Amino acid sequence: MARDGSAQIKLFVFLHFTGGHPGGWRYPGAGAGKLHDFAFYRDLAETAEAAKFDALFVGDAQGYQQVAGRDAFSATDTAGKLEPMTLLAALAATTRRIGLIGTVSTTYNEPYAIARRLASIDHISRGRAGWNVVTSTSLNEAQNFGLDATLDHDVRYERAEECVDVVRALWDSWADDAFLADQNSGRYCDPERVRSLEHAGRFFKVKGPLNMARPPQGHPVLVQAGASGPGQRLAARIADVAFTAQPTLASAQTFYTDIKAQARSFGRTASEIFVAPSMQLLVRSTEAEAVAAERELLELVPSDLAISRLQLLLGGFDLTGLDLDGPLPPVPLASGNRSVQQMIVTMAADEGLSIRALARRVSISRSSWSMAGTPEQIADMLQHWFENGAADGFALTPPYLPGGLVDFAEQVVPILQKRGLFRKEYEGETLRENLGLRRPQRLFDEHPDLGGEPAIWAAPLGPSKGE
Repeated sequence: MARDGSAQIKLFVFLHFTGGHPGGWRYPGAGAGKLHDFAFYRDLAETAEAAKFDALFVGDAQGYQQVAGRDAFSATDTAGKLEPMTLLAALAATTRRIGLIGTVSTTYNEPYAIARRLASIDHISRGRAGWNVVTSTSLNEAQNFGLDATLDHDVRYERAEECVDVVRALWDSWADDAFLADQNSGRYCDPERVRSLEHAGRFFKVKGPLNMARPPQGHPVLVQAGASGPGQRLAARIADVAFTAQPTLASAQTFYTDIKAQARSFGRTASEIFVAPSMQLLVRSTEAEAVAAERELLELVPSDLAISRLQLLLGGFDLTGLDLDGPLPPVPLASGNRSVQQMIVTMAADEGLSIRALARRVSISRSSWSMAGTPEQIADMLQHWFENGAADGFALTPPYLPGGLVDFAEQVVPILQKRGLFRKEYEGETLRENLGLRRPQRLFDEHPDLGGEPAIWAAPLGPSKGE
């Protein structure tokens, strides 16, 4: 795929605990013990912003998945997390240009609450908010919300489809010019420019409108990372950015082509959705140093912990009693993250990995691409993926923090900038502007027949009409 010579790479950084590698928190210089310290996140955000990253990304899960092993914490993705919207609101006050993307699940949240949180972050940050749309898969999350089992995979995505549509409509319930705040006339807002929603669907019943002005971006940037059929369909229809986990260049190219084609089937252009594979990159001055650092990190992961993590990623499949130096047996897809499960099974078969080798492989980066190398080697790889139809940008998960991010920012980013592949200054004020995305037209302006009648309540100084 030939690219316009002016096209540039988009960079996102995933603030994943004190590192995405399960041994990263033990690495010298890692911020172990700082997961509840705001200054830790503030410094990471400032490092990414100084390097002109497009956005930082904070994941989330509303439960804790206990796993076997000597240190359950280092093998799970669910412990030690600050609530993303709270954290991003604080980071909005300490940063100026970098985007702020946070995960909010559609499975255990209501659309009105989601719309308010994200709109608030967008206002506080002056247009830098992003929503990573996810469906929740863990049993403990279900149990924390009064359920004995997780929702069926397809039901989760049907709920997500409806949830996103309702949230977007709520963001659009106020026209951009609806808030007047005209002190002379005494008119605070124009009720004719506000629409109630009157939504009644399979999962949600929401009257609306939202109780705040339309977000500065119109809609905060939407991110989606589903890799299953329903997940890809959702991303192709609504996402501005599709995060994806791909273990090889070939699989990334296939995903890239498929998601762009699906986006076109929804009447969108290929340029309206950015594809950003996740990557765990370890940067060192020489190749020998990179290999040594990679080995050192791996040795910080106990073998039993790697096996436990593999079992967790395979949906709880029990590996007890199996020959760890033999091949992975047939694994039925569980009700959790089926796309990750399938990628791991395929990886084991394609690469001829034993259970032990597979456990170590996925303990590093799950089903994403990982690489240790010199700054030039890392830059060459990113450029190759970017110029050969595999990515529009990359979601980096440094193996340990803060050092892994600092190394990339100081050593790889300048090479990409020198090659004209990455910005030297931000292009705009909002995340949409920096990504080169249009500001969405208001839904009710495009389709005046949707939703309820214009909202009718009194402006503070006007007569009440009632409802």
